[in-house]
Amino acid sequence: MDETTTEPTPHYRVEGFADQRLCVVPQPQVDAALARPGTRRLTVTDAGYFPAAAGHRRVRGKGAPETIVLLCVAGRGTATIAGDTFTLTPSACIVIPAGAPHVYETSYADPWSIWWMHVRGSDVAELTGPLLGQQVPLTHLRALDRVVALFDELVSSLDRRLSPAQLLTASGIAWHLLTRIAADSVLPSEGSPLERAMRHLEARMDSSIRVGELAAIVGLSPSHLSALFHQATGSGPGAFQTSLRMSRARELLDTTSLSIREVAGAVGYTDSLYFSRHFRRLHGVNPSTYRSQHKG
Repeated sequence: MDETTTEPTPHYRVEGFADQRLCVVPQPQVDAALARPGTRRLTVTDAGYFPAAAGHRRVRGKGAPETIVLLCVAGRGTATIAGDTFTLTPSACIVIPAGAPHVYETSYADPWSIWWMHVRGSDVAELTGPLLGQQVPLTHLRALDRVVALFDELVSSLDRRLSPAQLLTASGIAWHLLTRIAADSVLPSEGSPLERAMRHLEARMDSSIRVGELAAIVGLSPSHLSALFHQATGSGPGAFQTSLRMSRARELLDTTSLSIREVAGAVGYTDSLYFSRHFRRLHGVNPSTYRSQHKG
């Protein structure tokens, strides 16, 4: 006779977790921060770290007044937002918009360890929405250690006395954290076709290369490669190479006495007039004027 085994029904905890870190800003201080310059655009209301959080589960049928950011660093779990379910594994980060009905819970068999924060403010929706082309609430971070370090700094800052200055510090850290997550969600991972294409262009800055040739080198179609470039940089491979050349040209103009013709040749332009037109289009001034400007 066949036997069917089922996973035991999870027992969800109400109390805290061993070695957890938890900071909650009192509501009157949140209200005051949301009215002050410097924190009204982004205020952290809660933040913490739950290690090996067996039984962790939160259900908010009407959502929360804050936007919630969860980062899984070990174990696994799920988050359901307005009916859509996402699996969180190590390096997965999810953003739950304010007011969105949601449930998130750890795995019974492999409890997660998560860093988390709740934020409010006038700029939160823009910082956590479809920034830099990100269209879904879940992303897998490549620079996980950097984001964890920011979460640790954030929680440490809120562990101290919650003065307006400390809340301002926490806002700055949270701003950095959110922009780091947004940027990390579109930057190419090490060894990916896009990263290899970028490195190829960087190594051959002084020579021209067609999109089809570059795509063949990294094993993609030209249209797919172009789409990846647009997602990560906002422009195509040609514009990316131009930006590399102009960055090098600025460096040469600022740090050497090379002539404009020599600078143009060093960054792959055989026609110095064409180089000057490109430079002016990007910078608003020609190379000679740029060089004469005082900097620093």
